[in-house]
Amino acid sequence: MTESEFHKLLQRYLNGRCTPQEQALVEHWYDRLEQADGPALHAQNQEEVEQAIWARLMQNRRPAKPEPRVVTMWQSTPLRWAAALALLAVSLGLLMLATQRLQSPAQFDQVTSANGWLLRTNPTQQIQYFRLPDSSRISLHPGSSLRYRTALAGPRREVHLEGEAFFQVSKNPRRPFLVFTKQVVTTVLGTSFRVKAYAASQDASVAVREGKVAVQTREGAQLDASPTNPAALGVLLLPNQQVVYSAAQRRLKKELVDRPVLLAPQPLEFEARPVAEVLEALEKAYGVNIVYDKARLASCTVSITFYDEPLFEKLGLLCKSLGAYYTLSDANILIHSEGCQDQLGG
Repeated sequence: MTESEFHKLLQRYLNGRCTPQEQALVEHWYDRLEQADGPALHAQNQEEVEQAIWARLMQNRRPAKPEPRVVTMWQSTPLRWAAALALLAVSLGLLMLATQRLQSPAQFDQVTSANGWLLRTNPTQQIQYFRLPDSSRISLHPGSSLRYRTALAGPRREVHLEGEAFFQVSKNPRRPFLVFTKQVVTTVLGTSFRVKAYAASQDASVAVREGKVAVQTREGAQLDASPTNPAALGVLLLPNQQVVYSAAQRRLKKELVDRPVLLAPQPLEFEARPVAEVLEALEKAYGVNIVYDKARLASCTVSITFYDEPLFEKLGLLCKSLGAYYTLSDANILIHSEGCQDQLGG
């Protein structure tokens, strides 16, 4: 398939007009982004590129959701579509370069084995990708290392991380997947998440992209806990949530990630609509919980259109139009408003 043909295929996919076979082809291309034997993105803005592609392609995997507004914008605005094709072209070039690099073992991470354990380290300045024996995909950041038993033997799939890594864990409810750092233990059955725990820092963080993740402190950890049966003193995380372990306070703090990604695209153009409707759409789009005084905002309407702004920028624009402000408490967003005296617009 030529690049031009792939562009047309991707456009049909985004518009919901491709065949099941074409849809499978696009999704297979996406799924191979972080496989050790597949394409990969080696760029300084790799995470942002990944999230942009993921947010657009994942819409067809979520049935019964409203048509994403971004599709109609691309249809009606040739410049936006051209920009998307340019991004794809750059990504394809990076994929080809990454594939060539993966063929050179000297540029990949270092692997050593001892006493039935494998140790992978990444001494390079780029994120390195590989697959575990259970087909879970790992993105190992520079200066990081991952240790695990050969073939992940045992009733639990256990790995030990020092540094930072992104995990896409192959689902297996019968064999939980545990990530150990010196501060925390993270348990999943099959999902994607990021763990950061460098040796030079006493703190650690776990952020979730999709699925459910259970986190508890390493000291006194309940190893048979899981997202379906979390530990009493543990924390259960959902998409766009993270937990930060503070060594000074010896506690886990649950909060939203710094930049929540779009989970379920919603129409985000409002003309004289109730504020409650706008907040509900943002909750669904990002999987967050927004708390506000429904009585005070019951009579408030707003005219506002959101584009590609990050969630917190969207909230800032909305609050500015309402004369309100927001704060964060744990994993909740709190809207503070005195209500509406006049009809408001933005």
